[in-house]
Amino acid sequence: MRREWWILAGVVGLAWLLLQLEAMLMPFIAGVILAYLADPLANRMQRWGLSRPLAVCGVFLVLLVVLAVGLLVLIPLLVQQLRQLGEATPGVFEWLETVLAPQIQAWTGFDVAGELDNVQETLAEHWQDAGGYLAQFLGQVGRSGMAFITWVTYVSLIPVVTFYLLLDWKRLMASLRDLLPRGWEDDVVRLVGRCDEVLSAFLRGQLLVMLSLGVIYGLGLTLIGVRFGLLIGLISGLASIVPFLGFIVGIGIALIVAFFQFGTWLALLGVVAVFSVGQAIESTVLQPKLLGDRIGLHPVAVIFAVLAGGNLFGFTGVLLALPAAAVIMVLLRELHDRYKNSTLYDSTLENQQAEHHHDEEAP
Repeated sequence: MRREWWILAGVVGLAWLLLQLEAMLMPFIAGVILAYLADPLANRMQRWGLSRPLAVCGVFLVLLVVLAVGLLVLIPLLVQQLRQLGEATPGVFEWLETVLAPQIQAWTGFDVAGELDNVQETLAEHWQDAGGYLAQFLGQVGRSGMAFITWVTYVSLIPVVTFYLLLDWKRLMASLRDLLPRGWEDDVVRLVGRCDEVLSAFLRGQLLVMLSLGVIYGLGLTLIGVRFGLLIGLISGLASIVPFLGFIVGIGIALIVAFFQFGTWLALLGVVAVFSVGQAIESTVLQPKLLGDRIGLHPVAVIFAVLAGGNLFGFTGVLLALPAAAVIMVLLRELHDRYKNSTLYDSTLENQQAEHHHDEEAP
């Protein structure tokens, strides 16, 4: 068999093996992603004079502090704001039925009030059933003890895998490079470098941008007195994975909340000011400092990759979606560049090559 067919057979066999082991791959894939994200911090600690084991322990200490702050401070605040949101929902429906619905019906003739009643009844029914669903889920977990133990084991393996990968990251990269066929090494290293550029720009840079925007929006809305400011900031930061989506979603929700809470134009202007400041900071500070002019993934590619990965392989597919999309995008751009420089795209290149060959053979 030709070498290309052996490579194709190997790729197909690897894909089949990954599909068979999909259930147990989650902690290893999550560990690889976390180690990749944390490797620059570990390298920086090494430059400060720490050994690699101490640098990795320092990284885990930072992650532990961040996790502790999230559990002790942010989660109770989010739970409180979610409870307040549930208490405020009936008042919102009452305003919609008594104020907005009659206006819409007078303008369009559409019975909005009846539709709102149906929506409110559906929400109330499912809200009441939520406790029953939770109890049923906990009972199923209790009956499926082995499945629960397996799930806990997989989750607990993530920090272990991350620690050992982070400890030996450079050695692993050097070993993988040493296994490459010598004739492919330059091209593979160049393509891997381009993939790393895309992944670092998106995973590290974009995640930091999302976190920063969530803090800015949440803190700004809280300072001007808007209820659920922290919750709105969190939603806006998460939605910022797609450019401008976090701004649109966040300012829309914040304007509605501020209108019901204050009912004044001054409050609405305050919300607009908070999100305008956030956008200004993102365009002038966050994007240049955290992303620069490095290549990022297109928003449509991000949405498609996450949905496709989740649909095909569940949570493991979601973890693999963005790295796989980055690699595919780099390979497609490489094919595009080679196609543009080929005789198939421009026949004049073939003539130029023939003339050059003829000139070399001429006496």
